[in-house]
Amino acid sequence: MATKLMEPVRKPKAIPQPEPGLTPEILLERARAMRPKLRAAQADCEAGGCVTPEIAAELIAGGFFRMVQPRIFGGYEFGIDDFYKVIIEIARGCSETGWVTSLVGGHPVVLARYPASTQIEVFGEAGDFRCPGALTPLGTAVPVEGGYRVSNHWVSASGIDIGTHFMGLARVEGEDGGLIQAIVDMKDCTIVDDWSVMGMRGTGSKRVDVEDVFVPSERVLRVSGMERGAEPLVTEVPLHENPMYWGLIGPFLIGETAAVAVGAARGALDLFEEILRSKKSKAPPFRQMCHDPVAQLQYGQALSLISTAEAALVRSGEEYMGYARQWKEEGIPFDDVKRMRLNQIAQRCVQMAWEAIDLLFRAAGTSASAKAGTPMGRFLRNVAVLRTHPVLQSEQGSVAAAMAAFQNG
Repeated sequence: MATKLMEPVRKPKAIPQPEPGLTPEILLERARAMRPKLRAAQADCEAGGCVTPEIAAELIAGGFFRMVQPRIFGGYEFGIDDFYKVIIEIARGCSETGWVTSLVGGHPVVLARYPASTQIEVFGEAGDFRCPGALTPLGTAVPVEGGYRVSNHWVSASGIDIGTHFMGLARVEGEDGGLIQAIVDMKDCTIVDDWSVMGMRGTGSKRVDVEDVFVPSERVLRVSGMERGAEPLVTEVPLHENPMYWGLIGPFLIGETAAVAVGAARGALDLFEEILRSKKSKAPPFRQMCHDPVAQLQYGQALSLISTAEAALVRSGEEYMGYARQWKEEGIPFDDVKRMRLNQIAQRCVQMAWEAIDLLFRAAGTSASAKAGTPMGRFLRNVAVLRTHPVLQSEQGSVAAAMAAFQNG
């Protein structure tokens, strides 16, 4: 079985949940109900470079950033599969808002691996924790008594405008040379608005500057690898019995991005359906586009791609929970083979979502897709940028999976 801490851990005082009766089904319906509002705010989100204050406040009040937060700290401890379902619905209304909700909302899983004292301190009295993160370029961490002096200019910290804390990756100077993931209070960060891109403009993925800030050892997690969500070197989970907090972090955080892509594709399909129901063909017999066989084929092809991606991603979330449970309770390792399997599923889901959006963008026509400010064009641009993320480049993962499969033959 997975190794537990040998020393007793002080049990924290439980923080009440804002809505004790909240269930995944209720939150999913809440996300669906927000869709018209999210769609209406897309342009303002993009133009303002961040999730609008009104939408951000509704997401916070609605519990969307507490989905995978430990129950003892005022969270709901919903499963990874439920998390993916909700993010898909948010991204269906606005992919930029979905991105921020997913990336920021998933980080309580990471905090659960920090020392118990750090969790108690960071979650505070109300459990109000929203922690954007960034990995590159690597920061520097100079060892000093009791911790480290950390400096860096991290780029692309999505959702930083609504953050309570920041999480950055740094290399320890000196003979150690290891990697640490440090949690810093927002008051110690300077935000630099350098986010000028063709898509995902509304994610607020700005630069975060930290200059010679002292970070106590308790706020540092030793990690390995440069993959997003660098894995903790220790397997112990200080406080939580829920197996979700015992699994590998990387596959979950890659799955987060796939949920956004799948939701964006679903949103693009919504737009295409509206076009087919409201427009007529330009040539005789001038029937509604929804009765045109070519348009029907295009709709059906996109629907099959999106439905398959959604089903695969949700199932991968269920598998994640199963792998984590086996590791904690039965000692069956959540190993690299399982990690690569989940990563490949997420990467393939992104590819299918992109294929669907590309098809719908072309099928919808120039006036509905290519004019400046069209929602269809926004979905295309956003997912085009999403696909440039290093962890979504499937070639390296595919080679690694094949090498693992044939290493004994």
